[in-house]
Amino acid sequence: MEQAPLAVVVPQPSRLWQALRDSIGGKQYDYTQGSLARAIVLLAVPMVVEMSFEALFAVVDSYFVAKLGPDAMATVGLTESVLAVLYAVGMGLAVAGTATVARRIGEGNPAAASRTTAQALWVTLVAAVVLGLLGGLGARTLLRVLGGSAGVLSQGGPFTTVMLGGSGVILLLFVLNGVLRGAGDATSAMKVLLLANVINIVLDPCLIQGLGPFPKLGLTGAAVATTIGRGTGVVYQLFLLTRGKGRVALRRENARPEGALMWQLFILSLGGMGQMLLSNASWTVLARVMSPFGSEALAGYFIAIRIVVFAILPAWGVSNAASTLVGQNLGAGKPERAEAAVWRTGWINVAFLSVVAVVFHLFAERLVGFFTDDPTVAPYGVQCLHILSYGYPFFAYGMVMMQSFNGAGDTLTPTVLNVICFWLIQTPAAWLLANAAGWGPRGIFAAIAFSQAMSAVLGVLAFRRGRWKTRRV
Repeated sequence: MEQAPLAVVVPQPSRLWQALRDSIGGKQYDYTQGSLARAIVLLAVPMVVEMSFEALFAVVDSYFVAKLGPDAMATVGLTESVLAVLYAVGMGLAVAGTATVARRIGEGNPAAASRTTAQALWVTLVAAVVLGLLGGLGARTLLRVLGGSAGVLSQGGPFTTVMLGGSGVILLLFVLNGVLRGAGDATSAMKVLLLANVINIVLDPCLIQGLGPFPKLGLTGAAVATTIGRGTGVVYQLFLLTRGKGRVALRRENARPEGALMWQLFILSLGGMGQMLLSNASWTVLARVMSPFGSEALAGYFIAIRIVVFAILPAWGVSNAASTLVGQNLGAGKPERAEAAVWRTGWINVAFLSVVAVVFHLFAERLVGFFTDDPTVAPYGVQCLHILSYGYPFFAYGMVMMQSFNGAGDTLTPTVLNVICFWLIQTPAAWLLANAAGWGPRGIFAAIAFSQAMSAVLGVLAFRRGRWKTRRV
């Protein structure tokens, strides 16, 4: 079989500008035929913006909460460590929804896509009730187990209770946006996050500080504002899905739970959950490997990773475009077009993160300087940004490969690759380079960059085998 071209093909300037306008305007497009370059732009642009809005939640909350003191910040940090598990569940369920809905849309079966959406909603509601009750009722216990001080327990208990008790809106936001992306309606998913963020930004200072008619809730106000913002986003998602104007519509006749389909979605989501849990846990272990080198090294590492995550989230948006294109084109019986879409999306992502890498090399000191002016901390953050940037082109291609497998419904392959790259390569290499080789923190940074390169190489090798093309969803 002739290999798909690897060159990046983009529309001419006038066509590119029109594609950009159409992507933000939400113009419907058949992603199983026509220009692949136009299809990638139409999907990727709103997905990049969506991921940027997702990053804003944490940034806005951190900005306002930082003014409340160290106990408040510690509470947010500890709660986020618990929410990381919740995010993994949400993203796993979203992967299942995206892959299945995209496949049904590609098959030209919107009725089946609507059935899938309804069953994904049921699975999410069950998970939301269970996790919401466990998190809401056990919030103080979790803070205590995580080592929260007396000040954190007294000030942060209500905050964590609201955040974990309202976990249902987080899950629904992830899953329903995944459904919209799978249907090719990336613009609506973007608008949902925009609405949720605007409400959060407005309510945060009002509820924290008690501005105007709003009660002064302090730290708890941040949790209430975030939950209301996300909850409003969920209401808007349900409005979009029930009004019947999109490719996927929630219908009353699809409302009855279907055990077999719900179970299929749950099993498919386990791989997505595993990917996120393995990834998140590996970063926690790396922090433990880093800790013997002192608080300064650890602080510099955390600052650099925060900058990296914020910069890389838009690249996940590009990768999500590959997921939708793979799912829909496999559904349409066009595996070669799906493959070509992945190669082209990969090179676009490489170009984007290569620019980010250059920026990190040129402005690392200034970027780290936004977070700290401590001369004992900043050098570690700068060094981390410099070393990690060497792996960005590989990271860009690797994440497209992973999302492509997910879009095909093959969640097992990226899970296995995460085990190999994060646990069998990255973690041992970090310890050996930092300690046995005597490189210190520099060795940990190098191990991260190397594991990202291996993730891309192994991902490409697995992708070329082509088993994902025969995956049934």
